Amino acid sequence: MTQDRYSRQMLFKQIGPKGQQTIGQAHVLIVGMGALGTHLAESLTRSGIGALTIVDRDYIEYSNLQRQTLFTEADANAALPKVVAAEKMLRAIREDIILHSHIAHVDRVFLEDCCKDVTLILDATDNFETRQLLNDFAYQQKIPWVYGGVVQSTYIEAAFIPGETPCFNCLVPQLPVMNMTCDTVGVIQPAVTMTTSLQMRDTLKIITGNTVPTKLTYGDLWDDTHMSFGFSRLKRDTCPTCGDQPTYPFLNETNKQYASLCGRDTVQYVNPNISQEMLQKFLEQHHIVYNRNPYILQFHFKGYRIVSFTSGRMLIHGTTRPQEAIHLINQLFG
Repeated sequence: MTQDRYSRQMLFKQIGPKGQQTIGQAHVLIVGMGALGTHLAESLTRSGIGALTIVDRDYIEYSNLQRQTLFTEADANAALPKVVAAEKMLRAIREDIILHSHIAHVDRVFLEDCCKDVTLILDATDNFETRQLLNDFAYQQKIPWVYGGVVQSTYIEAAFIPGETPCFNCLVPQLPVMNMTCDTVGVIQPAVTMTTSLQMRDTLKIITGNTVPTKLTYGDLWDDTHMSFGFSRLKRDTCPTCGDQPTYPFLNETNKQYASLCGRDTVQYVNPNISQEMLQKFLEQHHIVYNRNPYILQFHFKGYRIVSFTSGRMLIHGTTRPQEAIHLINQLFG
């Protein structure tokens, strides 16, 4: 494919032809294909990235369309998994990109199986636990990663480079309180694009070998505030992730069969022994109406909406309490 499409990017002297070549050889993992993830995936595809791995555990709903740029109304009507719709759109943008897509929950096993050879990791998640997992994996494997968060009109971003910067755990005590989620207090599009612009800036810097300051950037677009502070002195020798004797505790946590999803009024249930064929047969035997596409099966039970993926993973909408979800599953399957 002609390099003319990247001519304006190569004219930028901090990248140039050599930097463009490096971008074309890089492989980036994006964890999450929501607002941040779709913006980042499109930007990287247009920038000429060589390979992308995208992963997300969710499907498209109408509430996503306000800010998640790779999806359409038809995708929401079909309840397509986010990575399926994203892959189709990204390939339409650039046919020569190497693209790996996964409908999956990100855990240690997934990262170790699919992500050891990536150049860089981009955080496009919406929960603290996954970021701690990514932080441990990145520092264990010595892979740079870029953190991003957005809610309401606020944005936050920082780059972490193993061997050069303190890790996410060292920074956590200094982070602004971000315990709200888009599902509880909303988000506006300009805050999303501000976050991903900062993440893309540091991604391009890291890939092309430019210096990335050890700084966290935080602001509120609505209130017109913007600030950054250095965190190079926050490194702790006793840190379990980047200290003198790392143990990577979040990589060693036992995977939970039930987990409450941040801000979603949803509990995730994982049981690989329940195939969609088994579930469909069960629903038909009990005369429970369901809808199905090639990726997910949806039905209602006892007032809850349940979405099942082919991997034996279910999203139980309408509750945040794992115990309530356990009771519901026991009623279903005994």
